[in-house]
Amino acid sequence: MDSGDTPTGGRSISVSRRDLVSAVLAGGVAGGVLSPVSGYLRGFAPLSGTVWGAAGDDRIRQLSSPYGAATVRFDDEGVPHVDADSEVAAYYAVGYAQAADRLFQLDLQRRVMRGRLSEVVGPDALESDEFNVRMGFLDAARANWERLRGEPVGEAVTAFAEGVNARIDDGPLPMEFGLLAYEPDPWTPVDTMLMEKQISWGLTGSFRTLRLALLEERLGADIVEELYPSRIPHDAPILRKDDGSSPGRDAVSRSPGAIDDRESGTDVSGLSSAEVARLSRFESPPGVGSNSWVVSGEHTDSGRPIVANDPHLDLSVPPLWYEQHVETPDASVRGVTFPGVPFVIIGANHAGAWGFTNAGADVIDFYTYEVDDDGDRYRYRGEWREFDREARQIPVEGERDRTIEVNRTVHGPMIDREGRSVAVAWTGLAATRTTRAIFEYARSGGIDDFLEATRRFDLPTQCLVYADRDGRTLFQVTGKVPIRRTDGEPVRGDRVFDGSAGEGEWDGFEPYGQPTWEGFIPFEEMPAAIDPTHLGTANQRVIDDDRYPHYFAASYADGYRGRRVWDLLDERIEENRPVDRQFVRSMQLDVRDYRIDDADFLVPALTHAEASSRVRNAGETLSEWDGRMDRDSRGALLFAAWLDGYREIVFEPLFSDLGLGAEYYPGDWALLNAGPDSSLFDGRDRAELAREAMERALDGIDGDNPRFGGADRYGDATHTGVLTHPFGVGALGYPRHETDGSPRTLMNFRPARPAGSSWRMICEPDGDCEAILPGGNSGNYFSPHYDDQLRRWADGEYKPMDRELRGDVRFRFISAGDGGDDE
Repeated sequence: MDSGDTPTGGRSISVSRRDLVSAVLAGGVAGGVLSPVSGYLRGFAPLSGTVWGAAGDDRIRQLSSPYGAATVRFDDEGVPHVDADSEVAAYYAVGYAQAADRLFQLDLQRRVMRGRLSEVVGPDALESDEFNVRMGFLDAARANWERLRGEPVGEAVTAFAEGVNARIDDGPLPMEFGLLAYEPDPWTPVDTMLMEKQISWGLTGSFRTLRLALLEERLGADIVEELYPSRIPHDAPILRKDDGSSPGRDAVSRSPGAIDDRESGTDVSGLSSAEVARLSRFESPPGVGSNSWVVSGEHTDSGRPIVANDPHLDLSVPPLWYEQHVETPDASVRGVTFPGVPFVIIGANHAGAWGFTNAGADVIDFYTYEVDDDGDRYRYRGEWREFDREARQIPVEGERDRTIEVNRTVHGPMIDREGRSVAVAWTGLAATRTTRAIFEYARSGGIDDFLEATRRFDLPTQCLVYADRDGRTLFQVTGKVPIRRTDGEPVRGDRVFDGSAGEGEWDGFEPYGQPTWEGFIPFEEMPAAIDPTHLGTANQRVIDDDRYPHYFAASYADGYRGRRVWDLLDERIEENRPVDRQFVRSMQLDVRDYRIDDADFLVPALTHAEASSRVRNAGETLSEWDGRMDRDSRGALLFAAWLDGYREIVFEPLFSDLGLGAEYYPGDWALLNAGPDSSLFDGRDRAELAREAMERALDGIDGDNPRFGGADRYGDATHTGVLTHPFGVGALGYPRHETDGSPRTLMNFRPARPAGSSWRMICEPDGDCEAILPGGNSGNYFSPHYDDQLRRWADGEYKPMDRELRGDVRFRFISAGDGGDDE
């Protein structure tokens, strides 16, 4: 790296390497852990100019490739268009391009999952590293690679890794490496497998069962069911009874019977509330979800089907997603992937288009054991077994290495500390084939190929929507969902099991091994619909329970967005008006918040004679408000600020008495549908609480509330300025652009995390596609593509997403012989 380089474009920053400190783990996916960690690298002072040698590199390079010729063009949006005569040559070039744009993001994410973050930022990251090492994500990624390495997908992953390493060798390195004074290790195929684990954990890794078990001990099962209902009553599941869909193509429609009701769990008093709260920091945040829908050509103006998808994940700098276009003799595919993954995950190819939302399936369980006095053995099915035990080293920058003891049982890793013993089984801890499925999507020629590839989509459990150029449409839930059995009988998974008694076990599952999956819901019995005329998903209940023979999930999203999707689609179709891309755009940008409908007590409470004059004025504003979370709306501001205050007033007394924090608070459906006689109020008057919450909201707006202070309209508090670089340096973050939406609207935005619509895409197979990223395709601060899409994203605009090779050639690869190794 050259010293003394001067930044261009009028941007300058001062930061000191020695002032970097670790903070808290705020990353997680998918949500969740799908994003680079934000919050570990904060606290800066002046920086020498030596790091700026990494800023941008626009030279046209001719490079050698062991896999053959390829060209990489970059268009006006910074999207690489890769053209090659073979897949391995193409994915070598993809690796080079991703590393050119996102190398620090790649390295940061794998460090988190490997438990090697402390090695570069110091001891404040130890808690994160210990968790990830105990879970053994790296061992699970190695099992993935053992399964895939000899297949064509393995050859493509190997080529990708070598392309990343070629870019590391060529340099210059991004400035973040200069700030932290280290160089990245070579990328390996196992690191790409690790990205699959990161994605999947962020979407399916949840400690909700442990939280509810603790609450049942302290509150009782009835109150827990009231606050955290296993089934929110609404008539808008993804697969509706009257739409001709089936619960699973070969599933038998029968009642789940004995597994229908939530069961009381095993005593978890061995885990303290503080320990459960600690674990909860390493799961995806509550409420993160996505929208997607598919409409057949029967209802569109063009006669072609339309696929729409906008996954709601962490909003970060740079974005979670990376857009790319790859042309080979076998495939023409464009869309987005996660940096470190070679293949397009959401997008379109020459034959079809597809998108995903989280299915919410329960693919994680917890087990307690009888442990001997020495802590060396656990009882399992009447016998004492020794823990599978190994010492692991965690390097720590500036300090001595730490040694931790990793213990595992037949079910999975122990996540205990201080002698408390709980093991976790998660489907992602075994070898999965999802990378192969995604690889095959690019090459698929229509619905039959796509369905066959989806059989190998083991994790995460997703709601897949697809349409092809022949007009076929598809909804399919992906992934492996366990059928838990105790004494040979199926049981629900929303409890903590007695591991010593062999309760709740998964047949065909081998942690860190090669599972057979025979004890899981067969692919033919997963919820699906072939050729639906229209269908919408927004993380709501997949299917009514009485139509499905298996336990599938303990909870879903509250249904506000799911109901809105169905209402908009149904109204359009019932009016016999064609669905076109303009209408689909209006759906993705829709900001009607159905929560106000559940808060029907609010306006009468605020306009009551007992309310203060300013509260009555707020009530009058809300009485005229249309429920839309628009940036220019005063009503939207008042509702959002009131809801924050009301949530705290209602929940805080109960949970503080239990010694529990806000991470235990129920969702907004339970809050707003709690009637006057609910146990939540404990004799308190709901209308008085609503007025008190508005008084607090107005105080905050007029005062120094971190989010709403000084705001006059909703956009003052809802803007992209909350999207920050992992280092926390304001100048590295994104500029402030007002936007619209809330956590419960289709145009999804939640500033507190922040999270929201991480990619918006609308696509007609074999027709026009359009999309937008919340930021830019480059992670290099001095690139013109660092944030060039941000304002358009905030304003609800789109850019074309065609599969034409366009832009100037930036990298030209020439053949240098046959391919390399796969270490």
